[in-house]
Amino acid sequence: MTSPADAIIDLYQRHAATYDGLRGKTLFERPWLARFRAMLEPGAAILDIGCGTAEPIARHLIESGHAVTGIDSAPAMIAQCRTRFPASDWHVADMRRLALGRRFAGLIAWDSFFHLTQGDQRAMFPVFASHAAPGAALMFTSGPAHGEAIGSFEDEPLYHSSLDPAEYRALLAANGFAVIAHVTDESCGGHTVWLARRGEVDQGAS
Repeated sequence: MTSPADAIIDLYQRHAATYDGLRGKTLFERPWLARFRAMLEPGAAILDIGCGTAEPIARHLIESGHAVTGIDSAPAMIAQCRTRFPASDWHVADMRRLALGRRFAGLIAWDSFFHLTQGDQRAMFPVFASHAAPGAALMFTSGPAHGEAIGSFEDEPLYHSSLDPAEYRALLAANGFAVIAHVTDESCGGHTVWLARRGEVDQGAS
């Protein structure tokens, strides 16, 4: 029997249209996206890791003038991205094995990275580093504390996991990222947000 963690890609592939319809388009993430973009040059290249159907985050970044490359492991999600934004660069790819051979000024993994197992999350930090240009901004969401949680999507198990915040800090530091902010933000739907910069000194959470 397939575990909930192993079923994530198939789950989103089968229910891509439903996900797209349910995904909020009001961009409650806007303050964090503004903070992320403030760390970038105008028009800077951004890698959206787990881009879904490009709504609303990739759309916002594209309409703000950024060159967005999006990756998602569900072909149905990427098909929707290509329909909406044919001029952008979209790839069907598993983030755990990502090797695009280029670096970006910004990397974002919003509500995607936390579907990985704890072991796979640990292994992602060298992947982030290999795609981050010097000074690049990295923003991702995690759980608030070490553990696993099983939610539900279309009456099927939806897997999430998280490491301890201290371990995220250690992994970021070991891969050349300095933490700029780490906040569980109730004004952003209770998301736990990490914002870091490649190659800077750790400034602590704020």
